[in-house]
Amino acid sequence: MKYDPIKTTVLSVKMIPNADPMLRKALELQPDERSLGLITTDCDDVSYAALDEATKKAEVRVAYAKSMYAGAANASTKLAGEFIGILAGRNPAEVRSGLEAAISYIERDACFYSANSDDSILYFAQCISRTGSYLSAGAGVPEGTAMAYLIAPPMEAMVGLDAALKAAQVEMKVFYGPPSETNFAGGLLTGDQAACKAACEAFAETVNKIADDPLNY
Repeated sequence: MKYDPIKTTVLSVKMIPNADPMLRKALELQPDERSLGLITTDCDDVSYAALDEATKKAEVRVAYAKSMYAGAANASTKLAGEFIGILAGRNPAEVRSGLEAAISYIERDACFYSANSDDSILYFAQCISRTGSYLSAGAGVPEGTAMAYLIAPPMEAMVGLDAALKAAQVEMKVFYGPPSETNFAGGLLTGDQAACKAACEAFAETVNKIADDPLNY
């Protein structure tokens, strides 16, 4: 139904306490990073934000994070879903803490929302009060920056981004032009926390308006 939260499902979680040197080399790990935590889910953007949250709650780094092509609805296997992420840390305890933080964020703090009655139009408008190391590096901003993480289908995202940028004193640091691997689009906007919240609200409102009346221009 319209405005319903669409929760993300964690499909698999595994740890490698002491990764093989060749795998560490392939992942370009730092010399003291020996332990890995791996997670797959059925939603990429929520999971990217969750891994960033992990970097704030534990001494871990996002070593690898990728979206699966065509999205969770077209996943090729049961556990592949839409996303794989790998956290790296000095020891298993830190990696476990990072995984637990990411899973908690996925289950309690972030989700997509439905913009129509049959849940065929979804959007993500997450206000992140302060970024961790992962999203900060991707956006080229200092850690602790407030961010609006905005994602929607192509048409909705393009018009929604325009509305978000006009609604508040925010700057677009990253543009995800359509199509992404999952055929969505969006961007990462930064400003103060109030501005990022206003940008998220404007984006969500615009996506819902387009869903209500897609052919009126």
